[in-house]
Amino acid sequence: MDSVDSVLKVGNGRRVAVLGGTGFVGRPVCRALDNLGYEVVVIARRAPRPDDRYRVRPLDLAYAEVDDVARVFREENVRVVVNAAGGMWGLTDEQMVAANLTLVERVIEAAAALPEPPRLVQLGSVHEYGLVPVGVSMDEDTPAQPVNTYAELKLRCTEAVIEAAGRGIVDGVSLRIGNVTGAGQPRVSLLGVVLEQLWQAHQEGRPAVLKMGPLGSLRDFVNLSDVVRAITTVAALPELPARVFNIGTGRATSARDMVRLLIEVSGVPTELVEAPPTAPTESTWQQMRIDRARQLLGWSPVGDLSDGMKELWEHHAENARS
Repeated sequence: MDSVDSVLKVGNGRRVAVLGGTGFVGRPVCRALDNLGYEVVVIARRAPRPDDRYRVRPLDLAYAEVDDVARVFREENVRVVVNAAGGMWGLTDEQMVAANLTLVERVIEAAAALPEPPRLVQLGSVHEYGLVPVGVSMDEDTPAQPVNTYAELKLRCTEAVIEAAGRGIVDGVSLRIGNVTGAGQPRVSLLGVVLEQLWQAHQEGRPAVLKMGPLGSLRDFVNLSDVVRAITTVAALPELPARVFNIGTGRATSARDMVRLLIEVSGVPTELVEAPPTAPTESTWQQMRIDRARQLLGWSPVGDLSDGMKELWEHHAENARS
């Protein structure tokens, strides 16, 4: 196999469709692929805007007909598909099914109508693994036992991609990604909520008081920039050495420590008031093994988690000034 470094320098003008290319992960993925020489087309629910950097094909993939999806893929001569769409926040179970599983199933059906199988990069989730004992590191062979609807759907998406790859419909890979932090963090996420409160205090020149729920859960957080690099790596490789890769830091960090990191980066004097823990309804510990990605992709996280917090704060400040 060619080295990852040599492969990543050449997009050769290949057309890549980024599903959800206007979102938190999708936007920087588009920029990175563009910088690598790919021709990027964004497929998103919204209509094109005059200031769009990339061509946008408006299509609601969760509800579109398979023939319409296939037509867009053919018209754009898509060779690579990155699925950065989906979601969970603010959605009912029915909406989550459509936004995640139905979308992937339609993309796979559409791919079956193409002249050759496209590379399909599915953004999976660490939550597919579900509950594991504290101290256990999850590798790609750890039995997946999701504990909520979103995690179950992400697992079914991964399984659908692997099954389609086995049938030769797509050249598919699923990246099971940890808890992503970085510029453009969704406002409804834990760090997004903290960011808004810190920014308001900063603007008003006063200390912040953060009243939070229990923050003792330990998660495998990972910087957005490292996630983007993993996505572009598997998009570019001539041959996939495996169908599933864990993408994280390989260490568990408490939500409390992440909140404190953001407080420190903000420079806002803050009183953190944390509610006492209650009975857990989901895993309180997540830590992935990332050996496979290191060994087969040449990928490993390069940034400190504080870097992601700095990017988050600086991006928010820049947007507020503009």
